[in-house]
Amino acid sequence: MKKIFPAVFMLYALLGISTFILAQNKNEYNPGAVFDPTFLNSPGTVYRSGDGMPGPDYWQNIANYIIKAKLDTAEKKITGTVIIKYKNNSPDYLSYLWLQLDQNIFKKDSRGSLTSPVGGRHGSEKSFTDGYNLQSVYVEQNGEKVKANYMVSDTRMQIILPSQMEPKKSSVTIEINYNFNIPGRGAGRMGYLNTKNGTIYEIAQWYPRMEVYDDIIGWNTLPYLGTGEFYLEYGNFDYYITVPSNQIVVGSGLLQNPEDVLTNEEIARLNNAKKSDSTIYIIKPDEVNNSKMRPFSNGDLTWHFKMENSRDVSWACSDAFVWDAANINLPDGKKVLGMSVYPVEVAGDSAWGKATEFVKSTLETNSSMWYEYPYPVAVNVAGTVGGMEYPGIVFCGWKAKGPELWLVTTHEFGHTWFPMIVGSDERENAWMDEGFNTFINTYSSRNYKHGKYKSYINSGRAMPFFLNQDFKKPIYTYPDGFNEMELGYLAYFKPAIGLYILREYILGHDRFDYAFKTYINRWAYKHPSPKDFFRTMNSASGEDLNWFWKEWFFEDWKLDQAVKTVKYVKGDPAKGSIITIENRDKMAMPVTVLIKEQNGKSGEVNLPVEIWTKTGEWSFKFNSTSMIDSIIIDPQKMLPDVDTENNIWTSGTEKKEEKK
Repeated sequence: MKKIFPAVFMLYALLGISTFILAQNKNEYNPGAVFDPTFLNSPGTVYRSGDGMPGPDYWQNIANYIIKAKLDTAEKKITGTVIIKYKNNSPDYLSYLWLQLDQNIFKKDSRGSLTSPVGGRHGSEKSFTDGYNLQSVYVEQNGEKVKANYMVSDTRMQIILPSQMEPKKSSVTIEINYNFNIPGRGAGRMGYLNTKNGTIYEIAQWYPRMEVYDDIIGWNTLPYLGTGEFYLEYGNFDYYITVPSNQIVVGSGLLQNPEDVLTNEEIARLNNAKKSDSTIYIIKPDEVNNSKMRPFSNGDLTWHFKMENSRDVSWACSDAFVWDAANINLPDGKKVLGMSVYPVEVAGDSAWGKATEFVKSTLETNSSMWYEYPYPVAVNVAGTVGGMEYPGIVFCGWKAKGPELWLVTTHEFGHTWFPMIVGSDERENAWMDEGFNTFINTYSSRNYKHGKYKSYINSGRAMPFFLNQDFKKPIYTYPDGFNEMELGYLAYFKPAIGLYILREYILGHDRFDYAFKTYINRWAYKHPSPKDFFRTMNSASGEDLNWFWKEWFFEDWKLDQAVKTVKYVKGDPAKGSIITIENRDKMAMPVTVLIKEQNGKSGEVNLPVEIWTKTGEWSFKFNSTSMIDSIIIDPQKMLPDVDTENNIWTSGTEKKEEKK
């Protein structure tokens, strides 16, 4: 039996109201659980403030890289040397360092291999190799270079230092000589593809990389299993790629020696593309494998790239590339070169001939809405990888075209903002990059040719199949703990839908955009935690959203708003109506109610979420002038209500109820 609240009962008695009662369902709502005063109430620190900004003593360590690598196309093998200068800005003494050895995931006995389900994305899309072959590891500290004392554990390497690194001022240099065989199918991250004109290599996670040491848990040493992606320090990259002279190389950052590796014609075309809003060929489809498009036809060439203030670099190469480019206009007037490389099989405007146009539109929209694109180039590579992002370069499936190519391009380049600029921890919180990125993809899609290609999200009821799924897991779950369906919904779509509801329904564009951009600006090239995001959004929007963060990100709750009763004051519709609504499930939201009268008049009532702080039932007066014809909760279908039938009341409802 439903609980009758005394205040509501008294109101009915005083007003002398006649009533029409709808069907009653069990009410699961508990206001104390939603509006929990203990949630997110721990104090800030000198490193991370109470309102979500970096504190006065915030720090992060720095890793600068010099990398020299050579591709053996016959053996499909990378041989390289990486020199890492690592600076300790922390207040702690460090007696050991941790590095990531991502290529070790491709060993048959790796944790990632042993924990990949049969048929799963990271199991079926994987070729086994021997992982990294570490030929030598040296440490230079206090002017002395010695062989490192190190241990390898799966995808991690621990280096025991000769002496402790002192806080806030010390540096150490690591030199590693290594090689590895390129996996043909690199678990959706890298690999190679044979085409009719040659092989396309997409090379990522191709050098030992520093783990992050932060103020939250110290060394972040979660093994790389495949689903949880990366957490990386920022620094500068100076890297050299040596390949056969018939190869074209594209990579993160700016090419430093075009005169050594390109023809005069290619350089001239690139210069024209830098001034063109239309796509210009650098290598035309009929010029692929033409020796005239290479500086010389024998031996090797070394391509030299630099990338500043980045967390990673990647590259691709092939003798089969069609290459085109165009200018990207940024809000501050800077020019960026957008480029695409792809095989002739998918050239033309029906497929990859549109790729650079897609890159241009995505970067211009996101730069205008959120934060300016920071890199000198943006490269889209067609190859075996279906979709993967790295700073300044993305890998997209070579068979994609039309809306599929648009969606994968705008999604992978959206990752420039999350997590390349805002450096969140993808190993722990996939939703902070995938979810945020899926959210901004909504607007980049709307802005491309007036929404030519539909975005994933256009209301809070997006992906209705998932609304009634009982995942029993919240968004706030370790990503390697998701199965395939859970990952798609809980890491990508549910967080994106939540942000969409915040922007379009709860806060509005102005308040949301200011708060969201404040978060990006505060944490650009830094390492925010989820709490930093929640607190920044609360503070900068001026809204205590803790109820929303808890129910949406930390719980697997559902929303069910319903119209319960309609009563006329003293039985006279012209004197007004008392409408009672319910919150029947565990989640709460603000309520929009559209009321239509039989005389043709209508009105909309917007009720804040605070109506649910005491009870799951709320009554309000509507100044009706005639009998009510219909009542609709959430008329714009913005909220993920699991039972939309009880959102609607019509004047015939009471007659249906009387017959029951």
